[in-house]
Amino acid sequence: MPSMSDTGSEAVAGVGRLSALLLLLLTLLCSPVSANFREREKQIIDEIIGPANYDKRIRPAGANDTGPAVVHINIMIRNVQTISDVKMEYSIQITFREQWKDQRLTFDNMQGRIQYLTLTETEMVWMPDLFFKNEKEGHFHNIILPNLYIRIYPDGGVLYSIRISLTLSCPMNLKLFPLDRQQCQLLMASYGWTTEDLVFLWKDVEPVQVTKNLHLPRFTLEKFITDYCNSKTNTGEYSCLLVALIFKREFSYYLIQYYIPCCMLVIVSWVSFWLDQNAVPARVALGVTTLLTMSTQTSSINQSLPPVSYTKAIDVWTGVCLTFVFGALLEFALVNYASRSDKHREKLKEKLKEQKKQWEMEHAAALEAALQEAGEDGHTFGMPAPPPRPRRLMDLLVAKTKPLVSRHNGGMGGDKSRPCEIHLAAPRQNCCRTWLSKFPTRSKRIDVISRITFPIVFAFFNMAYWSTYLFTEEEEDGPK
Repeated sequence: MPSMSDTGSEAVAGVGRLSALLLLLLTLLCSPVSANFREREKQIIDEIIGPANYDKRIRPAGANDTGPAVVHINIMIRNVQTISDVKMEYSIQITFREQWKDQRLTFDNMQGRIQYLTLTETEMVWMPDLFFKNEKEGHFHNIILPNLYIRIYPDGGVLYSIRISLTLSCPMNLKLFPLDRQQCQLLMASYGWTTEDLVFLWKDVEPVQVTKNLHLPRFTLEKFITDYCNSKTNTGEYSCLLVALIFKREFSYYLIQYYIPCCMLVIVSWVSFWLDQNAVPARVALGVTTLLTMSTQTSSINQSLPPVSYTKAIDVWTGVCLTFVFGALLEFALVNYASRSDKHREKLKEKLKEQKKQWEMEHAAALEAALQEAGEDGHTFGMPAPPPRPRRLMDLLVAKTKPLVSRHNGGMGGDKSRPCEIHLAAPRQNCCRTWLSKFPTRSKRIDVISRITFPIVFAFFNMAYWSTYLFTEEEEDGPK
């Protein structure tokens, strides 16, 4: 009779064999199903796009099998690489998606087991003939494999997605540069199918997506605008989509690189007003150096911009700063001329003083000789009479005025007469003239006036400049 331990061992062994049998059965059942599932996908692809059932040269039928095929578009902006002001173009990388329905591609989804079929070859199905109207250069990405796919859904829906890098033209209006906003467009249109056969529409939800970590070195993407731009030609009307990207230029870069250096050069040119007028080498070197530096700065700015027929905001700034620097150099030329004129006047005054002194000495000698002759002859009749001394204006007025007779002590004849006294009002003194009179020479006065005039005029220019260009609303034309 078997023991209890042998009975337990047999039971455990039986359970193990039963589990292994069930696992083997499940494996045998699932493997054919999985193999049949993948085989079914291959059969569906062969059925719906086989040469006998599908011709990719024929476009899908539209509504009621008579209307145009409708293709919904949406794009995702992955990166904006460069925005060139000189070439007026920008480079962008996008994920481009198209969706449409082709009833010839419907299939059985095996009770929801097949959500969609994925293809990696675009030559197998019909594709819209879309092209980018403002494209200069473009290429697909093929590393490691071509970055594209086609999904076919059970209801006949088709999704085409591909990654593209494009260089597109972007006409710019640089009147407010560098305080401007630029609108760069992306135009997509049908090349051969007219609107009677093919119509492009923006996707209803999120037609344009922008990656979160989008970073531009000198611009900020403010917003985007989607619109339609159907074009009519001699061969018909073609469907067209437009997305306008609004870029705002970052001003901090230009403030540091352009505006502050120019302002510093203008201020440095004013240092010559505080130097001595006789320091000709120092003032000439300072003026010429600042002028050449300002010219070099202006040339470097113009090299980074395209030649345009209108005046830009940066042109106004550099032009006025260059004028101030040139004006400081001309001011020294005027000071130098005034200094030489003052020296010439001083020489004339000294010469006149010397002539007067010599004349007085000669006159004194002649007078002394005449007195000696008169002493020898014993009379003074031969002494020449000295020239009459000119009388002052007040003396002449007092002499020509009739005396006024006082009526004191009765009677008019016995009173002493007194001359008439005329009191003239003192002329008003101009504060500016009084202040300028502290500086004896004209050259010094020109320097002092320039020290005040140049900064004040430059401050007024800054107020006018920034109030004009910072608060001027740029005309935003709608997409064309």
